[in-house]
Amino acid sequence: MDKILNNRWAVKLLALVFALLLYGAVNSAQAPTPKKIGESFFPTSTTDEATLTDIPVKAYYDDEKYVVTGVPQTVNVTIKGSTSAVKTARQTKNFEIYADMQNLSTGTHKVELKARDVSKGLTLSINPSVTTVTIQEKTTAEFPVETEFYNQNKIKDGYSPEQPIVNPKNVTVTGSKDVIDKISVIKAFVNLEDVDQQIEKEAKLTVYDSSGNELPVEVSPSVVDITVPISSPSKKVPFKIERTGSLPDGISISSIETSPSEVTVYGSQKVLDALDFIDGVKLDLSKIKDDTEIDADIPLPDGVKKVSPETVKIKVKVATAEEKKIDNVPISVVGLSKDLTSDFVSPSSGRLTITVKGSKSAIDKLKASDVEAYINVGDLNEGTHEVKVQVNGPQNVTWTLSRSKVKVKLTSTDTEDQPASTSDRKDQKDQKGQSSDDDVQDEKSKEESTQDKAKKESSQKQPVKEDKKEDKASS
Repeated sequence: MDKILNNRWAVKLLALVFALLLYGAVNSAQAPTPKKIGESFFPTSTTDEATLTDIPVKAYYDDEKYVVTGVPQTVNVTIKGSTSAVKTARQTKNFEIYADMQNLSTGTHKVELKARDVSKGLTLSINPSVTTVTIQEKTTAEFPVETEFYNQNKIKDGYSPEQPIVNPKNVTVTGSKDVIDKISVIKAFVNLEDVDQQIEKEAKLTVYDSSGNELPVEVSPSVVDITVPISSPSKKVPFKIERTGSLPDGISISSIETSPSEVTVYGSQKVLDALDFIDGVKLDLSKIKDDTEIDADIPLPDGVKKVSPETVKIKVKVATAEEKKIDNVPISVVGLSKDLTSDFVSPSSGRLTITVKGSKSAIDKLKASDVEAYINVGDLNEGTHEVKVQVNGPQNVTWTLSRSKVKVKLTSTDTEDQPASTSDRKDQKDQKGQSSDDDVQDEKSKEESTQDKAKKESSQKQPVKEDKKEDKASS
């Protein structure tokens, strides 16, 4: 062996043999079929074959004038050629299958499908290779779009769709005359499941014949814009103006007018049933110096979906301010529990003086009965409490109170203790040093009442004078 390796010619011959074996091994791996006995050890060429599916077919015709049916969308193509060419064609599909109908007239024709742009060294067979086509003149017609709702039974309770708005409402359809004649309706579909507000969407159009079959036509545009108003339970309610700030000195509100006087609210029926009016429409008095017209926003109450209109106009007229005092206005007690009784501690009379300011016309027609003072004890328990006095009165006047808070004693009806007498209460106040001007006035009025009672017994005319006196006080 060493002798062979030392021989230069032997080494060259051995290298040549290995090179030939390697070349044969590579080519045998690429060959599609094994070599037959007797074939040359060095192949001159290799071939391969493959079938490609779903190859698209291009149709050539005057598409502005004709409509063609019958051309298959795809075909199967079998390719044969060198291994490298087949491999490239399988990967790139760099050829075209087509049907040429450019020189054909209307009617039915058999058309051969052909291939082009085929790589050199490839042969193609097409399946199917021939197709029957129908050529018709193109027809264009205009149709309205109809909207169809689905899942309408799943729309939210109390809500319902109104007449939809379609844009454009008519579309153009292009196709063969016999297909155009079959068109029954063009529809856009809208889903109403869980809907509780206006729908705005784009919808694809579908063309149907009278049997509900979809027709193959061109629609322009193929997508339309649809708006579906959704109506909900509604209710008209008034609104309350909430005044903030203070008017400049010397002027008062003569009148306030709103336009409109009511607004429409939308929401669930449960929410609407519980809503009697809208609160919180704000009017800032500090910005009013003369007759003014203001646009005020309507707040959206909890649970309400929408309010219409969203703003209202408030017309305010002002006048020179005048004032009037109303004495001995009784303080009502509201919210008193059935198992409690109330007794005023300060002022013990349960009365106060209210100074009212407003325009001359408002002050002139104001009566004592138009102003009501009250305290709310609904959330109070047994004991003595200091409570804020609240006032109900005409809207176009303002008022100040001789005192903003009063003391009231709440006693359980189950206790054996009886309410203290007037004299006891007076003694208690004297001891605590908490007498007020209203208490003094109350005591004086009671003393005068005792004197008046004595006069009444001595004279029958006195009640008439007393009535006049009371009328004068109330005015």
